[in-house]
Amino acid sequence: MSSRADLAAAWAALGHVPCVLEKMLPLQAECSVIVARGRDGTCVNLPVQRNLHRDGILAVTEVHEGNLPPVLARQAVDAAKSIAEEIRYVGVLCVEFFLLQDDTLVVNEMAPRPHNSGHYSLDACDLSQFDLQVRTLAGLPLLPPRQHSPAIMLNLLGELWFVRSSEPVTPAWDQVLALPGAHLHLYGKLKASPGRKMGHLTFTAASPDAARANARAAARLLGMETF
Repeated sequence: MSSRADLAAAWAALGHVPCVLEKMLPLQAECSVIVARGRDGTCVNLPVQRNLHRDGILAVTEVHEGNLPPVLARQAVDAAKSIAEEIRYVGVLCVEFFLLQDDTLVVNEMAPRPHNSGHYSLDACDLSQFDLQVRTLAGLPLLPPRQHSPAIMLNLLGELWFVRSSEPVTPAWDQVLALPGAHLHLYGKLKASPGRKMGHLTFTAASPDAARANARAAARLLGMETF
């Protein structure tokens, strides 16, 4: 809405029910940080994840050095750890941020669990977010995870099964897995439907450019929107 008149008309159309009014923010990007905090207060984090959402659903996550300016990445990590410490959280916590045009970070939401944007860690880190969750809950030592490869992760939604037909058809996983650095994770769901998360596909490589090139090639093969 761009004017007070638009706002009044929208409220009238809703029947003047109680509403929450949120300011429209000039977004530049979105990112998230996954931290793991133990009962003893030890807190570690995965690298900052730069995320692309489509229709409110995570589509692409890019995790590599330089995906955000170092100062902003440090601010995001510090903020996520501060939140975990303040609420004395134990376990894996994901904090999502909006990055505004003026390089300000605003917390969007928190997920008290392993998060979709951290699934890449299964293939690109020596400790995944799931390893960290087990360690926090079992009281095992929490070591800082190390990312050994740049990673690009694609969310696989149910509409991919309907690219070639009105009836569900299994995507061409053989062609996708022929691409270097491809790691396919399907969740075992028996029915595909638009918007349903069916799995994810992570590409690792020696450089961000190589991982991105292979991920884009996979997107073309699957009929996904480019990024």
